[in-house]
Amino acid sequence: MAAPLKEVLLVGFGAVGAIYSLILKRSGLTRVTAVARSNYEIVKDQGVHFRSLKYGNIEGWKPDRLCKSVAEAADREYSYVVITTKAIPELTKTPEILAPLLAKEYREKFKQPTYAILQNGLNVEVDLYNALKEAQPSLKPSILSTAVWIGTNLSTPNTVEHNDFDRVTLGVYRHEDFVTSKNSTDEDALLQDFGRLLEQGGTTLTIVPEIQRKKFLKNFWNVGFASFATLTQYTLPAIFRGPPKENSVSYTPFVSPKTADRISEYTIPALRATFQELVTLGRALGFPDSEEGLSSSTVDFTILNTQALHEKANSRHVPSMLLDLQRGMPIEVEAVLGEVVRMARKRQVDIPRVETLYALLLITQNQILRELENKKSG
Repeated sequence: MAAPLKEVLLVGFGAVGAIYSLILKRSGLTRVTAVARSNYEIVKDQGVHFRSLKYGNIEGWKPDRLCKSVAEAADREYSYVVITTKAIPELTKTPEILAPLLAKEYREKFKQPTYAILQNGLNVEVDLYNALKEAQPSLKPSILSTAVWIGTNLSTPNTVEHNDFDRVTLGVYRHEDFVTSKNSTDEDALLQDFGRLLEQGGTTLTIVPEIQRKKFLKNFWNVGFASFATLTQYTLPAIFRGPPKENSVSYTPFVSPKTADRISEYTIPALRATFQELVTLGRALGFPDSEEGLSSSTVDFTILNTQALHEKANSRHVPSMLLDLQRGMPIEVEAVLGEVVRMARKRQVDIPRVETLYALLLITQNQILRELENKKSG
């Protein structure tokens, strides 16, 4: 007799949310309810169109159930609630989005689910953890966290462009614990259960005993490269790619020979120094110099690996932070950079380059939010 399908609620139906709704449904193990806020009407009417090198072209796909709010979805018990919204605490914190699931009325009728957070940045779990502890002090919050590598964007409100990879590193969130490096039996069982839904749906999965180290490592790229791209409003070939050769396909941006030596002398060393500040902070957090922790080789690996991708003629990737800026949408400055600065200050670690990037991006974010407010009031 087949096991009953697991009820899964996914909150945030942008590109990442849509792809992982598809993956969860493809597992054959779930019944997926998705909350779509800004694009609810068009998804309800037309479904989602996927243009994926990995999963193919799919027209008009829909989850098992589509809701316009978490309140509408809070009519049943869920095994897992997957959060794929962007982490913009200046606008809305995660507990505010999930408030109907945390409310007394819901808790009296249904057992609390395990929450799985698929968001960029650091400490994105903290607000939810604190809200769960406040709601049920005697219970330990059940939160899974992830580092997600995926190339996907929305080209229209219901069209998802996706390349040929999606990869998740999965672990248990342990509040303010950066050193525990072994899962308990119960933690391992939970990770295997949720991981099976993702893996059988097609994603590449790695389960780790200490997720915060992996999230910290993934955040390297965004602190350095996404920040530089957003502040200059140029994609990464502007740092790495030489000019088109004669009679070859034309492209922009590229590094002009007139100032290429200055990019090499100043820009790349500035990136390297920024990453080195993150290594110093990682040591203060207790991450050892190893593959399981935070290897010193991470600095050069991050630069060389990124260079290899973006010196190619076919490099068209736009960092999500820059893409949000181009679309006039809020950027994830607090989760990506603000948390790094606060963690460093708490441990009295000097990171002046990261603080400068944060300070500049705060100006960018402030103006984006101001313009959005003007549109609402106008």
